[in-house]
Amino acid sequence: MKYTIPQTCDTMVATPTATRQGQLIFAKNSDRSWDECQPLELHGREQYAAGATVDTQFLSLPQVQTTWRHVGSRPWWCWGYEHGFNEHQVVIGNEGLASKFEAASEPKLIGMEILRLGLERGQTARQAVDVMTSLITEYGQGKFDNKAGVRTYDNGYIVADPTEAFVIETAAHEWAVKRVEGALGISNVYSVETDYESVSPKAAALAEQLGWATNGGRFNFAQAFASGSLSEGSGAMRRKRACAVLGNMPGSIGVETMMAVLRDHSDGTTPNEPYQTQINPGNGICVHFKQEADGSVSGGNTAASLVADLCADGSRLPVYWCSLYSPCLALFYPVFLEAALPSVLAQGGERPENDPQSPWWRFQRLNVLARQNGAEAVALVRQRWHGLEGEWMLSAYEMAREGKRLMDAGECGRAEEILTRYVSENVGIMLDTLEELVETIGERVGTGVAGT
Repeated sequence: MKYTIPQTCDTMVATPTATRQGQLIFAKNSDRSWDECQPLELHGREQYAAGATVDTQFLSLPQVQTTWRHVGSRPWWCWGYEHGFNEHQVVIGNEGLASKFEAASEPKLIGMEILRLGLERGQTARQAVDVMTSLITEYGQGKFDNKAGVRTYDNGYIVADPTEAFVIETAAHEWAVKRVEGALGISNVYSVETDYESVSPKAAALAEQLGWATNGGRFNFAQAFASGSLSEGSGAMRRKRACAVLGNMPGSIGVETMMAVLRDHSDGTTPNEPYQTQINPGNGICVHFKQEADGSVSGGNTAASLVADLCADGSRLPVYWCSLYSPCLALFYPVFLEAALPSVLAQGGERPENDPQSPWWRFQRLNVLARQNGAEAVALVRQRWHGLEGEWMLSAYEMAREGKRLMDAGECGRAEEILTRYVSENVGIMLDTLEELVETIGERVGTGVAGT
């Protein structure tokens, strides 16, 4: 693999006290190379015999007896996920971090694999945190040499369920866990300093041994292990931007807030400015590829996004809003884990010609065409998606309440049937609209009509 993976990603969470409806809301932009496909996959609950193992890309681990039903957004080449959610309303997203550790010679777990294992094995956010930190301690993660050409790095995570959320930050085999109060965002910069609730047993002593920390005062995890500044650079600015927007809305954050932040193009130098909607291939939370004068494309792009609207009071089912490629040129479509996921969403491999029906590759094509054709095409795409998304914002919560009512009445089969039909119909409408937009804008590109 010769992808140029951007040093970007952003994950956010608002705990119940910070949201308008009193329900926890999670959000994530997964940023990868502009041409690295990231399909959405559903995996059912599985049972395993004693002694079973699970093979990750570089390691084989003991398998647990039960892995939970879950959906994950998976880079096509990877066993793990950038973000995902499971049947117990546990939701996780990850960030790439850069520690001071040199690359190890022995294989480790990839950060995205740790995320998937957390979803497969965690029934609560707290339990998923324990699973993940135990794996990090035993098997490690972070930079390590490999012949597969996989770029490896240390990781940060937000792990949440309907009642609480945690930040995990890592450095090789070491980790720190912070409990979230209110709302915050994390990015590609260490942020857990002395405000952790737990830290790996050997972290402080190891950092002191390496000359990265002293034993004076409470151990500072970020200062000890971070390579580079905690306050400068793209990751720090994007984190500052997300925290400022969410922090300015105590008790009033909604799903639409999280979607707007994921679509934001502010570079963070003015954290409290209004949402920036103009595409700027720079350092915004919504990341876009660079388009050169000769028509060539390079760099990173937001590959997939998730907004998870969880539910703690049993009044409805959780609603998971998913998006493919740039969220500002796409729409968030509702998914229920109680339904069957349309199999087409899991399609997508290394190149578009290998799977021309892949929704991910089709959204990528739309983005390229819209950017080629300029501002008018971008406005047209956004207008079409805005209307559909608005309709689904109403109908999805009606379905969430009806699905929960049916399940509480013991009619789980009926609930699955209507939810599956609803999700499938919406995905069909989305893909039909996508094809219409591709055709319309493609014709304009060919004739040089519209845009600048």
